[in-house]
Amino acid sequence: MYTNSTPETDHGERDPRLLMWSFVTLAVASIYFITLINTHPIRQPLPFILFTGLTILHILLHWQLGRIIHQPRKIIWYLLIQGVLAFLILLMADNQLMTTALFMILIGESIGVLGLNRWSLLAAAYFGLLLTANLVILSGWDSVGSFLLGALPITAVVILSVTLYMRQITARQQAQSLSAEMETTNRQLAEYAAQVEELTLIAERQRIARELHDTLSQGLTGLVLQLEAIKAHLEAGRDERALAIITQSLARARGTLSDSRAAIDDLRAIPASLPEAMRAKVERFTQATGIPCELSLSLGDTVPPKNTEDHLLRILNEALANITRHAQANQVWVRLEEENNHLELEIRDDGQGFDPASATGGGHYGLLGMRERARLVGGTLTVDSRSGGGTCISFIVPVNQEI
Repeated sequence: MYTNSTPETDHGERDPRLLMWSFVTLAVASIYFITLINTHPIRQPLPFILFTGLTILHILLHWQLGRIIHQPRKIIWYLLIQGVLAFLILLMADNQLMTTALFMILIGESIGVLGLNRWSLLAAAYFGLLLTANLVILSGWDSVGSFLLGALPITAVVILSVTLYMRQITARQQAQSLSAEMETTNRQLAEYAAQVEELTLIAERQRIARELHDTLSQGLTGLVLQLEAIKAHLEAGRDERALAIITQSLARARGTLSDSRAAIDDLRAIPASLPEAMRAKVERFTQATGIPCELSLSLGDTVPPKNTEDHLLRILNEALANITRHAQANQVWVRLEEENNHLELEIRDDGQGFDPASATGGGHYGLLGMRERARLVGGTLTVDSRSGGGTCISFIVPVNQEI
């Protein structure tokens, strides 16, 4: 059965049913003109007007079929009226061949509209009865049998042709529908890609913000505090104390500059394997501070997701930076190993330690940043420290966790 109700598809292409309607129009018009040429009585004014009116109405109803195709009651009335119109037209035409041709068109159209089922068979039987009645009126009963016997093969060919044609139309419409769905899907994928790109940019901005905090923000905050202290000492005439703080400020400024350069190097660096990146960070730490750092790696064939690697390296970098600034350590140990599908990073020092409970508020952004990184990859971060007893930071994350 037809599935569209307009003679034009959504893509602006002409509906293939127009070919069928054009063929029907041509066939009915041919019957009309041949009848006018061969049948003299019908050219009289009254028969001519009646015959012409019936023919035009018959053709117009064919072209209205697309509007009523999805309305079963109207389809029934359409077939009944078309049968009556054809009967009257052919009764006036007085031609057996034209009678057969016009009713074959209606039989084919009913199959095209209703599909090959019991309803189309009932419609075909209805048109067959009208055809028989028309033949009886025109030629009598004697020629009906032989004429209908010859018409059966034609009917079979018409049914087969219309069925194949309608299958072709259905396949075409399904292809167009699939094409429209694919276009919709492509648009949705493009929108999703734009959303992913936007989220990626947001994540990158957040990462860069953390990097700036870990280097410039903390360093500059310390310098501001020291400059305020210098100003206070100079105003109070404590020049020696101010000079000592200036010396500390210079050291802090150099350290901040070194950390900034290291962060920029990390952002620009070509991605390396996790063990190579950790060795580079440990060597850089030892060279910059002179503090020995022992590195232990036990990963086997484990390759963590890139996102997990990035956060793991940033946590290591922040921990080493805190040791440089605050720990006053003589030895540092870094251990990374895989066990039970989890990675554990441990950074331990023998420095002066601190009270973790007092490092949860504002100002301790380094620890807050490390905890945030751990949360982003579904890991846990624990800090074990006490005054005079050193510090141990442990970060555990699932190997298959990708955020």
